[in-house]
Amino acid sequence: MKEFVKALFDSRLAPTALKVSLIVGSILFTINHGAALAKGKMTRSRWLSGLITYVVPYTVNIHGQYISRSRSSIKN
Repeated sequence: MKEFVKALFDSRLAPTALKVSLIVGSILFTINHGAALAKGKMTRSRWLSGLITYVVPYTVNIHGQYISRSRSSIKN
């Protein structure tokens, strides 16, 4: 777990994870919060949920990269 937390801030993994987070997070944000944003009805709770909408794809992508690199280093 400690190594995965380090991977969250790894400068080699972050660029790809940020791109995925921006694309996937924006799509999910629009689906889940677009109407409320357009109507000006974003509450504190919705903004927090919106932030999480970007954090989840970031962490999932980092996890995928971390596992992939871990497995390839075991094979070598």
